[in-house]
Amino acid sequence: MTTDIAICRAATLLPIAQVAARLDIPEEAIEPYGRVKAKIAPERLPTATSEGKLILVTAINPTPAGEGKTTTSVGLADALNRIGKRTALALREPSLGPCFGMKGGAAGGGHAQVAPMEDINLHFTGDFHAITSAHNLLAAMIDNHIHWGNKLGLDVRRIVWRRVLDMNDRALRDIAQSLGGVANGFPRESGFDITVASEVMAILCLARDLADLERRLGDIIVGTRADHSPVTARDLKADGAMAVLLKDAIRPNLVQTLENNPAFLHGGPFANIAHGCNSVIATRTALGLADYVVTEAGFGADLGAEKFFDIKCRQAGLDPAAAVIVATVRALKMNGGVAKADLAAEDVEAVRRGGVNLARHIENIRMFGVPAVVAINHFAGDSAEELAAVAEIARAHGVEAILCRHWAEGGAGAEALAHAVVALTETPGQFGFLYDDDLPLFDKINTVATRIYRAEGAVAEPAVLAKLARWEKTGHGRLPVCMAKTQYSFSTDPSLLGAPTGHIVHVREVRLAAGAGFVVAICGDIMTMPGLPRVPAAESVRLNAEGLIEGLF
Repeated sequence: MTTDIAICRAATLLPIAQVAARLDIPEEAIEPYGRVKAKIAPERLPTATSEGKLILVTAINPTPAGEGKTTTSVGLADALNRIGKRTALALREPSLGPCFGMKGGAAGGGHAQVAPMEDINLHFTGDFHAITSAHNLLAAMIDNHIHWGNKLGLDVRRIVWRRVLDMNDRALRDIAQSLGGVANGFPRESGFDITVASEVMAILCLARDLADLERRLGDIIVGTRADHSPVTARDLKADGAMAVLLKDAIRPNLVQTLENNPAFLHGGPFANIAHGCNSVIATRTALGLADYVVTEAGFGADLGAEKFFDIKCRQAGLDPAAAVIVATVRALKMNGGVAKADLAAEDVEAVRRGGVNLARHIENIRMFGVPAVVAINHFAGDSAEELAAVAEIARAHGVEAILCRHWAEGGAGAEALAHAVVALTETPGQFGFLYDDDLPLFDKINTVATRIYRAEGAVAEPAVLAKLARWEKTGHGRLPVCMAKTQYSFSTDPSLLGAPTGHIVHVREVRLAAGAGFVVAICGDIMTMPGLPRVPAAESVRLNAEGLIEGLF
């Protein structure tokens, strides 16, 4: 079978200025990064006279069998353009962690990819490096401030700002730092998170412009004094230098699909430990230039879609017109109890058993008042009876299921989905949030746990509840919550597939992301610094005799 990277290399890519011209982006707004990628300066774009329709692509809970949200997003955007709808993509940039860990790449697949695939999956335009540097500059300034007398009175026992690295490295989760004597500072325990979990990443993705970015950076709380009063990045005078490091990274990146349609790739927070959406700036830029904008939110709808609605749409004032829920026969069979090694055998009853996962996600999307359609991402081994079972499950819950062959056929294989999406957007929905701003923080957490995860409830230790109460008193009670939990299950137990009910969501830690504008609830055993699997994808990545990259899937 031809690999994704081979398919991408065989495609004919247009100069990026020609791709930009499809959206009437003027030359003065394009900052080329080579021939086929560029930064776009939103302030140099003409004022939009109308706003496009925003389409969210989400999915059932992920499994090792694969679902294909990015592939479907690309296929849908290509298909919408094929049927005459001026459409742009607005996606996230991949993290090096998954690229060298489990996934091996995240630029789509088959004939539904964004390109240049190697650049996008690796260093791209350097955004993640800039975010890592800005984050770690603040960490260095914290330790430097303490070393030179700690004028702000920061309690070294209550510093919450950790360092970050865009790589899966379990050895850095918990560290002892500043060892080696007085010259190296005060020894203390700390740790690393992956860059995509950084509050700086979240800020870049939620900021409206450079001024808003710098304001949010200044609002970052790095720790507290002995009396629990907060110390911010602004107090440390770090916000200006951090903004300087991010002045280019805040500009959206423009690339193209294999069918030469425009795609904005910008930002990359994970949905299992962060809010899982591309940048507001990229989405807003695309909406001002296109009639339809296809975006995605990470992992299953219980994580990505909920955060897209309750965090991104709330903060950015977005009104999604429709949602696409991606499902595969293979993933539903795994949710129905079939082992990965046995997926090739037809098992209609397993599809029906696993279909409860799809049904739950359909129900949840409906809670937000957004019209939805199911996209069945076709695999070669799917039987007609299995595909019919998926369509039957969708119909039983009031939505249409469309068979899509975009992996094999590109946009032509998703035209039926494109027509269905256009039809959905012609009747306005009644979009609303899951909870009100005024609800207490723990009640927001509990609302997500009970209504989206169908848990019996959420529980937390008294120290966690005390933190939440303290933050409410300091004016942060109206913030939304960002749930960090396993992506594999509605519960916090990754082995509970399907649609479990009655479980308990244990909130073991909460973090205040005052700059980003949300409270993170860390649930179960989820880690904010992932580790590499037993056989990491990095083992297969290499340069061949021609100097070309191999091993990115």
